[in-house]
Amino acid sequence: MNLQTSHSLDLSAARRPAAPPGPLSLAGLTRTQLRDALIERAGVDEKKARMRADQLWRWIYHYGVTSFDEMTNVSKDLRAVLAREFTLHRPEIVERLVSVDGTRKYLIRLAPGVECETVFIPDVARSGALCVSSQVGCTLNCTFCHTGTQALVRNLTAAEIAAQVMIARDDLAEWPTSNENRKITNIVFMGMGEPLYNLDHVSDAIDIISDGDGMAIGRRRTTVSTSGVVPKIQELGERTGTMLAISLHATNDDLRNELVPLNRKYPLAQLMDAIRAYPGLGNSKRVTFEYVMLKGVNDSLAEARALVKLLKGVPAKINLIPFNPWPNSPYECSDWDRIEAFADVVNRAGYASPIRTPRGRDIFAACGQLRSESEKLRASVLKKQRLAGEA
Repeated sequence: MNLQTSHSLDLSAARRPAAPPGPLSLAGLTRTQLRDALIERAGVDEKKARMRADQLWRWIYHYGVTSFDEMTNVSKDLRAVLAREFTLHRPEIVERLVSVDGTRKYLIRLAPGVECETVFIPDVARSGALCVSSQVGCTLNCTFCHTGTQALVRNLTAAEIAAQVMIARDDLAEWPTSNENRKITNIVFMGMGEPLYNLDHVSDAIDIISDGDGMAIGRRRTTVSTSGVVPKIQELGERTGTMLAISLHATNDDLRNELVPLNRKYPLAQLMDAIRAYPGLGNSKRVTFEYVMLKGVNDSLAEARALVKLLKGVPAKINLIPFNPWPNSPYECSDWDRIEAFADVVNRAGYASPIRTPRGRDIFAACGQLRSESEKLRASVLKKQRLAGEA
């Protein structure tokens, strides 16, 4: 594999296609985009455009309306123009699955042949986390991750990322926005794709999601996970102010080169330097290190001690993730006793190291399982239909 091509930030396959003709969806636009759209397509006077954009922003992102008729403080004439020129369209939910543990997985169609998955995980400590995707497919080919076996289709736009949150809030009846008894309290960019290869759109989406007049899910409750795109880590912190997570999984370059091929381009020494320079890093803003537990691969007590040494001086917590199996995977999950012993070494060194309880395994919504199984299932159904037609 040509790593230079696979991991280039200028991924031609990921460029966003031209916007389709017809009404423009306002759901998912930034404040600036919303204001400009009102001027250019609705004929709103430039002096009034900001005020009108603020009105619409509240209706779209605080109240979650799906019809312009619900915008009662907007004149009927303007509502008629809005209905002609724009839409409040949400992408289509192709499939909605609910796990026995309450996890919800949404397969969302963004365009013909372009789909992503989003997962809501309830009761994560005192929170509910929504795991969003930043790309359709992935280019990193991490060997333990089923999602990574799919080719990259393209980057998601800021609107498509924000729409994932809006769709989940529709399903959970979380409109209008309230700070009391919220189900979705945290956003994690841990779904399909590498967020730092789509940083412009990820940053705009975070601006939308965190805005206090809208969905109001704060930046300190938003975590962006990267496999280690070193040149973009500081920029992420400067542009978004979010929490940082690192998909680590190994404590030495030889093993990490195998598990996370991106490491061949940005080895651990470079990665750790970039982490230590992350803006705002401190005890109140710790880095989360994700470490999937692979039986006989990275789960020895010697590797637990090496992990402690690697993270020395970095305000951090370590999420130990029992491996989530997928068909034909070359790996197995570490035995539970070994995971607990590994966690004990890390805990005694002063690092919080919670063992992440697998969630949504029965609907293939757990870490590293997104999209692939639903795609395989639909392919199987189509094959059966075709064979039945030939009979």
